[in-house]
Amino acid sequence: MTYQDRTLTCKECGVPFDFTASEQAFYAEKGFQNDPSRCPSCRSARKQQTNTNRRASSQREMVTVVCNSCGQETQVPFNPTSGRPVYCRECFQANKRTY
Repeated sequence: MTYQDRTLTCKECGVPFDFTASEQAFYAEKGFQNDPSRCPSCRSARKQQTNTNRRASSQREMVTVVCNSCGQETQVPFNPTSGRPVYCRECFQANKRTY
């Protein structure tokens, strides 16, 4: 199939931008059904914002617990479930096969 450059309008900033034939071929190759709705600079800004939000949300809150094996206070990146044992890193690594 042959593609021709088309001019689209960004839904974010309203600026016209070119949707080139090579970009159209790429979209078709990847199976994308829709044309891009944002210009390259708005796409880039949105991607940057999404990546920043991901990094911020990936910062886990640590919870202080007592190891069920050695009794040492430690921190884990999850809220322990009631009735389930929690181990410090050393005890967990030492007995990894049995857990």
